[in-house]
Amino acid sequence: MKWKEGRIDVSVLWKKYRFVILVILAGVVLMLLPAYSGEQEGHSEEPSGRETFSLERVEARMEELLGQIEGAGKLQLMLTLQSGSQLQLAEDTDLTAAADEQRSERSTVTLNRGSGVEDIVVTRQIYPIYQGAVVVCQGADNAAVRLALTEAVCALTGLSSDKVSIVKWNA
Repeated sequence: MKWKEGRIDVSVLWKKYRFVILVILAGVVLMLLPAYSGEQEGHSEEPSGRETFSLERVEARMEELLGQIEGAGKLQLMLTLQSGSQLQLAEDTDLTAAADEQRSERSTVTLNRGSGVEDIVVTRQIYPIYQGAVVVCQGADNAAVRLALTEAVCALTGLSSDKVSIVKWNA
């Protein structure tokens, strides 16, 4: 480096260390930008694309599908649940043993995604168990339509045919 009357020659420094200076400046600019977490303001998304179970959404999708069966006509569907959906979470167990005493502490395992965002670790998702189904439709007086609707509902829910009721629409 050349000293000019107690000063450092900036042009010499720039030529020698320009790439280092540019990398440092880029790092500072990136640190000042707000962190993008994939969420819009006011709206939070489910972590890692996990879907939550909605009975209303399932009923609506099934109504749309069952309505496509020939002769069914206008219909409504109601499903009942024996048990709802459940998430089994990963747990960390800490066992400590003292004189004549054992103690265990359980805590839920979380993943830190940065910027204060933590996700819970799910090891298994248990889907709901259906208890019964009722289909009210215009074409319920036709045996073939009742059979087709019963088979479709049984296939979609896992219910046996004695748990599915098809009745005539009152109109």
